[in-house]
Amino acid sequence: MKLGFLTAMFPDKSLDEVLDIIRPLELNTIELGTGNYPGAPHIDLEGLLASKKARTELLDKLKREKLSISALSCHGNCLHPDKAYAKAHATIQTKTIKLAGLLGVGVVNDFSGCPGSDPKATRPSWVTCPWPPDFLDTLEYQWDKVAIPYWTKQAKYAKDNGVKIGFEAHPGFLVYNPETILKLRKACGTSLGANFDPSHFFWQGIDPVEAVRYLGNGVIFHVHAKDSKVYEQNSRVNGVLDVKHYGDEINRSWIFRTCGYGHGYDWWNDFVSTLRMVGYDGPLSIEHEDSLMSGMEGLTKAVSFLKQVLIFQKKSAMTWA
Repeated sequence: MKLGFLTAMFPDKSLDEVLDIIRPLELNTIELGTGNYPGAPHIDLEGLLASKKARTELLDKLKREKLSISALSCHGNCLHPDKAYAKAHATIQTKTIKLAGLLGVGVVNDFSGCPGSDPKATRPSWVTCPWPPDFLDTLEYQWDKVAIPYWTKQAKYAKDNGVKIGFEAHPGFLVYNPETILKLRKACGTSLGANFDPSHFFWQGIDPVEAVRYLGNGVIFHVHAKDSKVYEQNSRVNGVLDVKHYGDEINRSWIFRTCGYGHGYDWWNDFVSTLRMVGYDGPLSIEHEDSLMSGMEGLTKAVSFLKQVLIFQKKSAMTWA
């Protein structure tokens, strides 16, 4: 396994400044945003697509730092009912897939997106229950008329470029749990899979370790290292579907935390061990969204914690069996 981080947490720094900051942490990988929600503060998408020299310079720079790119990330909503909005996000995604192929980066991370309730809608509509029955009509439209046609096309384009698309399951989008990851993959192709983020499962009441087992071998393409803490004194009253601002930590049912501040070593040890059991030995990429810590402190604490957790070496032969 390898340890890295998503550079979007430093939007006001250049890539060179980011590399200076993280050098003492001795990381193995970085994950770079190319646009849409993560922004693209550290690479020039158009410039890299246009110039082999620029691509070589980027890879050489990272090689000197003993870093590789774990993924390119362009999380957005390519299924948005606002056609111009959806097209802008889809354009970034398509270009990101092309760039990943040119750079030899195997994974592009994204959200599945969420369409509107019908062809005339102007805002996304996320369905959370099967009744009243018009909700089922909405789901049928969203999946059959919008999501499956779009992602079938993009799955083929990704495959043609030697790239896989890792969906970060997140409420508010069609893919929000393991079942919906597999549903879209089955409908559209095996170049679609998971960018597995346990923090989004914790607060839905999903056990991420069980989710890893459920997804099984070959479906998890990339992993985000991020924790969550559910505050049961709040969730027991109002549940976990919480729209209060992330800064209202004391009243929210849950908040994102730095690794180790939601769950301890025992849980994370089991998590990485189960990842290895199902065949995943790739990077864990730290995503800092802990509102109780500075970015630098959150990153530093996560690195220190995860270096005690990750299994870096290949397993030995079973001399005892």
